[in-house]
Amino acid sequence: MTADAESAPLSFEAALAELQKIAARLEDGGNGLEQGLKDFGRGVELLQTCYQLLDAAELQIEQLVGFDENGNPRTTPFDAAATAQPTTPAGKRRAAPRRAAPPNLGFDEE
Repeated sequence: MTADAESAPLSFEAALAELQKIAARLEDGGNGLEQGLKDFGRGVELLQTCYQLLDAAELQIEQLVGFDENGNPRTTPFDAAATAQPTTPAGKRRAAPRRAAPPNLGFDEE
């Protein structure tokens, strides 16, 4: 990659596409440890870029709340927290529900 390409800001779509390519290479595992570590580092940078771009986009979203007396739309900043569903943090999985012990069928072990 050239210095110009590295300094130019990526679009969300470009960052996500590159991140997907890196993820595929890492899942394949054929590039060796050193290249895998470089890819992983680049992937972290791209993920941060994606999150920053999403945060910036969220700040631009407004919610239509009605119209004024002249018919002009009234808006308010969108609050994503108000509609967000609770999620399990990345890397944390919910434990499987515990199963009850199997019923005793009356057979005694000897």
